[in-house]
Amino acid sequence: MGLQTEYEFTLPRGYVDKEGNLHTKGIMRLATAKDEIAPLTDFRVQKNRAYLVIILLARVITKLGSLSDDQITTDVIENLYSADLSYLQEFYRRINEDGSALVKTACPHCEQEFDFDLGTLGGV
Repeated sequence: MGLQTEYEFTLPRGYVDKEGNLHTKGIMRLATAKDEIAPLTDFRVQKNRAYLVIILLARVITKLGSLSDDQITTDVIENLYSADLSYLQEFYRRINEDGSALVKTACPHCEQEFDFDLGTLGGV
């Protein structure tokens, strides 16, 4: 079995584009060393370290709704709802550090353990 490099996700709220279209489902790829290093030279990051996550997410999200890789810019990430940005930061951390979007959890009622796919968290 090969290394999984792309992970599907569903945003809790979704990105609304200029035409009013809602984009909720997307794909994030694993980050490379260059993805994490290159933004450090960007003037926006040098002025405000918190901007690093905006550039990083714009680099690793390859699809968001009908938007393709070249349409996912820092402007798109800047205009996400706060809940979606938080979700994507956690999703990024989980797939890049843990290597999986799965979280071990247990049912609060019967205590049966199961794996939950964090990528489906925002879905209905």
